[in-house]
Amino acid sequence: MATIVVKQIGSPIRRPKEQRATLKGLGLNKMHRTRELEDTPAVRGMVAAIPHLAVIVEERG
Repeated sequence: MATIVVKQIGSPIRRPKEQRATLKGLGLNKMHRTRELEDTPAVRGMVAAIPHLAVIVEERG
């Protein structure tokens, strides 16, 4: 199973409700936190929807 490491780089303060919900869905809630998530199209789509708030730091095979 391939995984990716996602890091929160932006604050959800003064962001639309949908963007805050996407961060919560990724399991991120504080600045500079990282999560190791399964590499699926859904997770990549969530990260792509909020590139100003979260980035993919590492891809693990």
